[in-house]
Amino acid sequence: MSRRLALCISGLLATASWPAFAQAPWPSKPIRIVVAYPAGGVSDVVARALGDKLAAQLNTPVVVDNKAGAGGSIGMDAVAKAAPDGYTLGFSAISPLVLNPHLGKSPFDPVRDIAPVASVMYSPVLLVGTSATQAKDFRQLMAAAKVRPGEVRWATSGLASLGHIMLEQIMLASQAQITHVPYKGGGQQLNDALSGQFEVLSTNAGPAVMQQMKAGKLHALAVGAPRRLETLPEVPTLAELGFPAANLTSLFGVFAPAQTPAPVLERLNAEINKALAQPDLRARLEASDNVPTGGKAADFARQIAAESASNLKVIRAANIRAQ
Repeated sequence: MSRRLALCISGLLATASWPAFAQAPWPSKPIRIVVAYPAGGVSDVVARALGDKLAAQLNTPVVVDNKAGAGGSIGMDAVAKAAPDGYTLGFSAISPLVLNPHLGKSPFDPVRDIAPVASVMYSPVLLVGTSATQAKDFRQLMAAAKVRPGEVRWATSGLASLGHIMLEQIMLASQAQITHVPYKGGGQQLNDALSGQFEVLSTNAGPAVMQQMKAGKLHALAVGAPRRLETLPEVPTLAELGFPAANLTSLFGVFAPAQTPAPVLERLNAEINKALAQPDLRARLEASDNVPTGGKAADFARQIAAESASNLKVIRAANIRAQ
C-alpha cells in the first residue's frame, strides 16, 4: 500500500469515527438549578421563574433543587463539586462567597471552585423597628444607642451575615454600642421581632415583612439600597443617613462549577440577560422590591471580589470569629 493511500484511508477512518467521540451540543439534557435557600422564599420564587424562562429559551427542561443551610454554603458546595458540564447551576446571594470563607467556614474555595455566570438581582435590606423600641426613625434609634450603650439589640440572620456586616459598619462609623443578636435563619427571627424580643432587625425586603409593616406591627427605619424603594418612598437609605459603607444590598446571581467550558458560560450569560429583559420577569422581581440586574460575567466577578475584600476588612476590624 502506498503512503498516499494509507494517509487517505486513515483520514477517512478518522472522519467516519468522529461522530462517536464528538460531544453532544449543549444543552442536550435537563439543567438543574441548585437554590441555596429553602423552598417558598423570594430567592426560590425568582429562581423558578428564571428557570421557566431558560427552559423555554433553551428548549430543555430546567429543574430546581433546594439545598438550604449554612447561610447558602451547603447549596454552593453542591455546585462547586458538580461536574463542570453546564448541567448544574447555582442560584444564591453572593454571601457564601464573600463572608463565610473569611471565617474558615466554607467547604469550597470561592475563587478556585465557582464560576460566576450572571448577576440576576439585588435585594434591598430593610432595617425594621419592633414594638421594643420607641424610635420612630433611624436617627432616634442611634440616639438611643448612644445614650444607653448596649441596650439596643439588633437581630440578624447570623454571625458574619450581611446584616451583621452592616451593623459593624454602623458601629465603626458612629462609635455607638449595639448588641448583636444572631439567628440561624429568618423564620424565628421574624416571629421574635413580632413579639418584641429585640429593638431592630435587618432583613431582605419581602412579602412577609411588608405585610407586617402594613399591619403596623413593624416599622421601617432605613433601607440598604442604591435609592429609596418605590413602595417605601419615605424611608431613607443608609447612605442618606450618613452611613455609605453600611448601605449594602443582597446581590443574587447564577453560578456554575469552575472549569465549565467557556462557550457554555457565555451562552448561559446571554440567555439569562435575555430572560431578565422580559417585562413579565422584571415585574415579578420588582413586585417584591427586588431589582433586576444582569450584565457581563466579568463585571459580576469584579463585584464579588470587591465585596469580599471589603468584608474582610470589617471582619478583621471587628474581630468577628467563627462560632
